[in-house]
Amino acid sequence: MSPESVKRRCTCLLTSTIAFDDAHMDSSELYHAKQQFILGAYKSLVELALPDPNSADYNPILLYQARSHIALHDSKSALKLIPSGTENVAFKAVASLARYVDAQDDATKEASLEELRDLSVEIEGDDAEGTPREKASVRVIAGTAFAIAGEVEEALETLGHDTEDLEAVAVIVQIYLSINRPDMAKKEYERSKRWAEDDLLLQLIESTIGLVTGKDGYSNTVNFYTEQLGNPSLTSPHILTARGVTRILRNEIPEARSDLEESMQQQQNDAETLAAYVVASGLGSKKDEKDEHWTRLQKEHPTHPLVVDVAKKSELFDEATLKYVVPPLATAA
Repeated sequence: MSPESVKRRCTCLLTSTIAFDDAHMDSSELYHAKQQFILGAYKSLVELALPDPNSADYNPILLYQARSHIALHDSKSALKLIPSGTENVAFKAVASLARYVDAQDDATKEASLEELRDLSVEIEGDDAEGTPREKASVRVIAGTAFAIAGEVEEALETLGHDTEDLEAVAVIVQIYLSINRPDMAKKEYERSKRWAEDDLLLQLIESTIGLVTGKDGYSNTVNFYTEQLGNPSLTSPHILTARGVTRILRNEIPEARSDLEESMQQQQNDAETLAAYVVASGLGSKKDEKDEHWTRLQKEHPTHPLVVDVAKKSELFDEATLKYVVPPLATAA
């Protein structure tokens, strides 16, 4: 997986909204929602019935659902979930993120980023309203938006260089991988192991780093994905795609194709899955099928890094051929 692809996945990953010091307080219902979100089971999560509005789980699960809608490229549904006139800082942040992702012009995007900057300042005051969980969510949501916008330093500053919020660490790791700094990503992961519990999100961070760096032949990464896919209560096309990509890197092409085909059945319009399938088909025996899916990728996702990269290389090739002068054929004296 290229650094560009890792960056694209920042929007989809948007890892879990849970402050480290609240983890032991989660109910089984909230834990299940959090697990689904961490592992990218967004469709299942948005279909969950919300708990009673008076329940302590109501706001956190609603926030997971709103962020899942954004990850599914359905920002309008996310905005519909947010209570009108809410003063909850986490809800305000996710609404700003939804507007940013859905914006069609630079002015609207910048306005949404400004809203997130204001919220990030607001939660730092001594008298700022909001629970630790909600404030942690603001930092992560704002940091995610800044990262997507290419404002790397602002994203890292917002997330906190010495944070002890595991979700923030997950986004920081994603940012470092997106700028081709796996050394910094590993350093952040090692730092977090000193204080974080060995939970699912920590394992996901380790597996993501392994996917990019190829540590131990990707063995830990593929084992983690396989373990999660064995969970009968989880349906996650994102984990299927991740395992498919890992299997391509391990030269397990038929197995990779199987994962990616299953993932495409579950999420037909996902750019990363389609791009990975194009690669797997090109490395296997399905050349005609590769051409068909490559045409689809170019048409439906023209800004995908793979499409952009191939187009640039094609231009360079055309330029080189124009400069090449074919020597005259040798003739007998």
